[in-house]
Amino acid sequence: MNIAILNLHRDIDKDELEKLFTSYGKVESCEIVLDKNKGTSKGFAFVVMNDEAEANEAILGLHGKTVRNQKIRVKLSS
Repeated sequence: MNIAILNLHRDIDKDELEKLFTSYGKVESCEIVLDKNKGTSKGFAFVVMNDEAEANEAILGLHGKTVRNQKIRVKLSS
């Protein structure tokens, strides 16, 4: 399942984001969307978890969680 993470702190790196999700299950891939000109985070990312139950648990567990003083939004990506 493809999961969208919104309102991320701009300094969060891939390893930190992946660590948040691995506490819920196996992460297949993790990608922070970067500004092409600046090379900095745009404040959102995508995580892929193949196990539907683990992905749903991660969405429920992480949506609304405060990470680096910002409340992140986590939802199923369309």
